[in-house]
Amino acid sequence: MNFELFIAKRIIRSKTTDDSINQGTRVILRFSILGVALGIFLMLLSLAVVKGFQGEIRSKVIGFGSHIQITEFNYENPLNFKPMDKNQPFYPSLEDEEGVVSIQMYALKEGIIKTNDEIAGVIAKGISTDFNWKFFSQNLVEGSILKIEDSIKSNSVIISRHLSKQLKLKLNDKLLIYFIQNGKSRPRKLTVTGIYNTGMQQFDKAYILMDIKHIQRLNEWDEHQISGFEVLLNRYEDLFRMDKILYKKIPNRLNTTTITQQYPEIFSWLELQDLNVIVIVTLLTLVCGINMITALLILILEKTNMIGIMKAVGATNKQVRKIFIYMAAYLVLAGLFWGNLFGLSFIYLQDKFHVIGLDKSSYYMDYVPVDLGIFEWGILNLCTFILCVLMLLLPAFVISNISPSKSIRFN
Repeated sequence: MNFELFIAKRIIRSKTTDDSINQGTRVILRFSILGVALGIFLMLLSLAVVKGFQGEIRSKVIGFGSHIQITEFNYENPLNFKPMDKNQPFYPSLEDEEGVVSIQMYALKEGIIKTNDEIAGVIAKGISTDFNWKFFSQNLVEGSILKIEDSIKSNSVIISRHLSKQLKLKLNDKLLIYFIQNGKSRPRKLTVTGIYNTGMQQFDKAYILMDIKHIQRLNEWDEHQISGFEVLLNRYEDLFRMDKILYKKIPNRLNTTTITQQYPEIFSWLELQDLNVIVIVTLLTLVCGINMITALLILILEKTNMIGIMKAVGATNKQVRKIFIYMAAYLVLAGLFWGNLFGLSFIYLQDKFHVIGLDKSSYYMDYVPVDLGIFEWGILNLCTFILCVLMLLLPAFVISNISPSKSIRFN
């Protein structure tokens, strides 16, 4: 242990244990630790909430449209898909690609659901036996998922809670949905076997799930024709890299479309949340730094006599500055410890028990989501510590102007 660090530890210990130390100074130092602890607590909370909110919204949007869609080139109406053959060289072998969870066929068609009192326009999404039910199973509030077989056409349908309330439909009720094909009305009578609720009304009020065989017949397609394929990935962060990889693996006549290209307004809005975190973290770091500058100046003022004596016996300005920077760094570390202890504990409790709830109709979810990775946690703590210590260099240079002869007489 070097000389400066040894002296700094002795001074800090004396301030926390010696009753003869000025009571006001001790209170101020404790408040400086509290300030850093509160700052890192709020920074962790802000980062976790924004990251959790972004992840939750992304997962809901991806649940309806997957990460990547593979279709024929279509520059007109995205719902007026040019049919493609489901027998492709990449299906289903694409599932073996690293980073891919599943690939599933689908078909879309616009329709109108009519009941005795209400009417609603919907997008019927036709799905097959390869459909990944993970997302909808998590958001299913009543009933069960569709039981689809290759040989038998299912007359079941899954609708959202929003549509069930709007159209006054309950589980096992019959609904009549009208499709338009070649200028003619093509009605289908289906049974509600499941009701889901994601909280994303933009999608909940539009999408229903049904057997793809209905869409194929309505569009006058054969059993091998579909609108396209949906590809689900392990991680959203791999989206753009995997899009390039998949594009090279499909025939030239086909195209890939990422979920961010389908809904640019939603993902642009989510990216703006990062700016909020940057502003909050920057302001809180500045508050922590200013708080520590105040504490360091108080330490210097109180220890003016000691500084003069140390200079008189040969200590350099650099050595004395290091003593006080070590002392301030100790206070920063103490604040980081307590802030992390309470911050991580609160995040864990919120993640497991959903302590703080939300209005799902306004916030798309019924609780505050939190998500904090080890990397983000480490970077946040490291940057906070480094910036606070760097801000302490300026007040530490005050020591250079302290004269030994005058400071020894200072009281």
